[in-house]
Amino acid sequence: MDLLALADFNLVARHGGFGRAARAASRPKATLSRRVAELEAALDLRLFERGGRALKLTQEGRALYERTAALLTELDESAAAVASGGHTPRGRLRISAPLLFSQIAMGKLAAEFAARFPEVRLEVTTEDRPVDMIEEGYDLAIRVNPDPDETLVGRAFLRDRLVVVSSPVLVRPNDGSPIPAVVRGPFDRTDFWKIVTSTGSSSIRIDPVLSLSSIIMVRDAVRAGAGASRLPISLVSHDLAAGTLVHWGDVDSPEIALWTLYPSRRLLSARVSAFLDHIRAAFPTGSPHELAAYIGK
Repeated sequence: MDLLALADFNLVARHGGFGRAARAASRPKATLSRRVAELEAALDLRLFERGGRALKLTQEGRALYERTAALLTELDESAAAVASGGHTPRGRLRISAPLLFSQIAMGKLAAEFAARFPEVRLEVTTEDRPVDMIEEGYDLAIRVNPDPDETLVGRAFLRDRLVVVSSPVLVRPNDGSPIPAVVRGPFDRTDFWKIVTSTGSSSIRIDPVLSLSSIIMVRDAVRAGAGASRLPISLVSHDLAAGTLVHWGDVDSPEIALWTLYPSRRLLSARVSAFLDHIRAAFPTGSPHELAAYIGK
């Protein structure tokens, strides 16, 4: 098989069209089209559906792309490592990260990484949705409590927990009356929050008064006295220490774990390895208070 033609096929498949692939690689569109046609002829297979505006992979084309994309990446990285005389991280590193972690920590992490590894072109995309790392071209993903995936390798690098907090002016009633609550996302029918304190478990009756789409917005509204809310302890540790917020109890819910995930490959790129080491160094114990100290006030 012609590896150059296979590389051109992967380029077109990754960008979803000959025109976009040609612009991304600064290659003639006609050359890419010819090379892919030659590969199809050599394999006696049709790899793309050439109809309408969109260029789509056939079933055989998708299978070939999924099986060869990682292998070609390994070949490129191995050649680059040999040419450089070592394993100096260089090239493009694409990371998908969740919204909250990106807002509070990713900018600082990215800046520190860029300073240490100036030959790496780091790109971070913020999104909470599941991503297909191979299909969308990501080298690394950071996710909260991800579902098991046999195609990915990962580890938890941070752990957090939810707590119920409010401003000091809001006092929890003793008669079980509802307290004003700030919630993330649309209003739902939840009437109670279950919490755990040093004296045991209890429930707080709530009356949602604000619905906000961002955890940062929720925290700021609680700081302003709008009501109580459930927030990650890492996000309010400084407020609790300063007395600007008060802790009512821990939310009775599973632990929050942030994971780094990457495609299962025999050879891990120097770029990904460097970032994994970088994030481990930033959070050596992975505790909520470590994250709170890292992001500051």
